[in-house]
Amino acid sequence: MANVVIFGIKDFAELAHYYLERDSVHEVVAFSVNRDYLPEEPVFLGLPVVAFEDVESLYSPDNHAFFAPMSPKNMNRDREAVYQTIKGKGYQCISYLSSKATVFDNEIGENCFILENNTLQPFTRIGNNVVLWSGNHIGHHSVIHDHVTFTSHVVMSGHCDIGSYSFFGVNSTLRDGLRIAEGSFVAMASSIVKDTEAWGVYKGNPAIKLAMPSTKMKL
Repeated sequence: MANVVIFGIKDFAELAHYYLERDSVHEVVAFSVNRDYLPEEPVFLGLPVVAFEDVESLYSPDNHAFFAPMSPKNMNRDREAVYQTIKGKGYQCISYLSSKATVFDNEIGENCFILENNTLQPFTRIGNNVVLWSGNHIGHHSVIHDHVTFTSHVVMSGHCDIGSYSFFGVNSTLRDGLRIAEGSFVAMASSIVKDTEAWGVYKGNPAIKLAMPSTKMKL
C-alpha cells in the first residue's frame, strides 16, 4: 500500500482517483499541478491540491508515491516529461491494474494505467508510463515500450514490438509479428498489416501512411 499523490485535476485525475479508491490497496492523499494551474480554492474531490514545484516539501518521497495518468497529448511526450520530473524528485510511481483485467504474471512497469476488460496474454511485457484504456487485446510474446497509449478495443496480435510514443485509435488492429516504430500514430478503425516507420501516421484498412507536413505529429 502507498499514500499516493495524483498529478492533475482534470478528467484523467478524477478517473484515477475513482479507480484507486475503489479498486486498489492505495490511498490517495493529494493532487498536484504546476503552480500556474493551481485553482483559486486548492481542493479537488475533497483533497488538497499543491504546487508541483513544492510537492516534495509537503509530501516526502520517503513515504509517498506518485501517479500521473495523463492524456496522450503531444504523442505522449507531455506525460513523459511529467513522469521524468516526478522520478527526478525521487518518487516511486505506482501503476493501476484493474481487477477486471485478465493478466498472466506479465511484467508491467511504473505509472501504467490499465483499465477494465484488457486481456494481456502470457509472455507479453509492458514498459513504463503506458495507458491501456478499456477492452484491448494484447497478444502473446509481445513488448509494449515506454510512453504508449492504446485507446479502447484495439486488437494487437502476438509477437508484436510496439515502439515508444505510439498511439492506437479505437478499434484499430495489428497483424501478428509487426514492428511498430517509435511515434507511430494509428487512426481509429485502421488495420496495420506491415511494419510502420517512425513518426508515421497510418489510416485505413489496410492502413497506408499519410503524407504529413511534419514528421512528429502533435495531437
